[in-house]
Amino acid sequence: MPNILSHGKVIDDHWILLSDEDAIPAQGDIIVPLSTWAAQREVLLAREGAVSVLLDGQDEVETIADDLAHFPMIAIHFAKFVDGRGFSSALLLRDRYHYQGNIRAIGHIIRDQLFLMKRCGFSEFSFSAEIDLHAAADSLNVFSESYQTAADTAEPLFRRRR
Repeated sequence: MPNILSHGKVIDDHWILLSDEDAIPAQGDIIVPLSTWAAQREVLLAREGAVSVLLDGQDEVETIADDLAHFPMIAIHFAKFVDGRGFSSALLLRDRYHYQGNIRAIGHIIRDQLFLMKRCGFSEFSFSAEIDLHAAADSLNVFSESYQTAADTAEPLFRRRR
């Protein structure tokens, strides 16, 4: 079982990531592409186990807005580490839709992005390359304070210092 970084800790990843071509297993926690969710929503809801959806950079968060209660976790795929659309998707989920579940970054992410990803609302990270997850966890706390508000900080620094 692979490991991921979740809420700053290294844990076993029990989720199974499926592609459009994969058969849907009868049980277990699965992550399905948005197209699979759209085509087989009722089948996915009737099976045993949790279902999560995988959003790509071009996918609109609005397409799943009415279904957010069904997802304990939403995965956002980064095809390249320079693609910033996933940051916007996470922030929309947290700010506009008040999504409280886990948001997982999957794919080509790098350690230098983790602090900002956490600020945008990501709580889990699944890397495409081999990486020291314990060292990566340190990146989440590289700064002790942030001046601006974000998904992880409701008030700016000047208000917190009162």
